[in-house]
Amino acid sequence: MPSRLPCPRPSSLAGLVLAAGLQATALPAAAQDGAAPAINLELNGLQDSDKGCRIAFVVENGLPRDIGKAAYEIALFDKAGMVDRLLVLDFQDLPAAKTKVKRFDLADAECGAIGRVLVNDASACEGDGIAPGDCIARLNATTRSGVAFGK
Repeated sequence: MPSRLPCPRPSSLAGLVLAAGLQATALPAAAQDGAAPAINLELNGLQDSDKGCRIAFVVENGLPRDIGKAAYEIALFDKAGMVDRLLVLDFQDLPAAKTKVKRFDLADAECGAIGRVLVNDASACEGDGIAPGDCIARLNATTRSGVAFGK
């Protein structure tokens, strides 16, 4: 007579099926923690140049749609916390799921005198399915430089 293999108990089998189903339908980490798609803007560095101060940003459009035009009004503060200047930096187009490096020359600015960089507002935010306020509301500002940066 052939030997019989033990059958899993019904509750064990149901547990295995349930566990396998949960693993197969696991959400990405961003969806699990409720994080909304964002535009990640990193102040990557400041470098003296012959024109003044060259400021470099790394920007990633984490939104599900292309941004046809994005521009930000930036405030520069000196080391004493006083506003030095306001300027608009045009990041141009930001394709969805794309990371870009953008550099801007700030005429007559001294990098060592900049104490803080603030994203004051989005002066342009355009694209199919992009709301005008998305570029500031969904902005995540970070820095790798020694200069404070945020919105």
